[in-house]
Amino acid sequence: MSGKFRVDRLGGVLASINELVKKQVLVGVPDSAPDRKEGPLSNAQIGYILEHGSPANNLPPRPHLLPGVQDARPKVEPELQAGVNAALDGDVQMVDTRLNRAGIVAASAVKAKINSNVQPALSERTLADRRRRGVTRENTLVDTAQYRNSITHVVRKKG
Repeated sequence: MSGKFRVDRLGGVLASINELVKKQVLVGVPDSAPDRKEGPLSNAQIGYILEHGSPANNLPPRPHLLPGVQDARPKVEPELQAGVNAALDGDVQMVDTRLNRAGIVAASAVKAKINSNVQPALSERTLADRRRRGVTRENTLVDTAQYRNSITHVVRKKG
C-alpha cells in the first residue's frame, strides 16, 4: 500500500516571510563605527561631506555612496530575490545569509566607486597639501583610506 504524506509548512513559511519583511540592509558607515585615528570628524560625518559637499569649505559634492549602491543593483537584486525565495521555503537562516551577501556586494561596490576617482578632480592646493604630507595619491576620495575602509553593511530590524 502506498500513500502520500503532506506536511503543513505554512506556519514556518509565514514566520520566515514575517522575519524578512521586518529586516533591512544598510550600507555605509554605521553610527557605532569607531572614530578616526585623528581629526575632529567621524567617518560618517566625513562621508556625508564627501557625498554632499560643503560650500562653506569650498568642497564640491562627490557622490559615491548612492551611485555605488546603484552600480551594485545587478548583483544585489538576485541575492535579494534568493532571500525572498528562502523565505517562501521557510528557511530563515538562508534569508539572513542572502541579505548579508547583498550587503557585502553593495559595500564592495561603494568602495569601488570611491576608488574610481569621482570627479571633480582635486584642486592644486589640495594636491600640494597632500604632497607636503608625503601623499602622492591623487584619488579624490582616498587620502588616508580610513573612510573607505569604514564602509560596511548591517542587516537589522526596521524601525
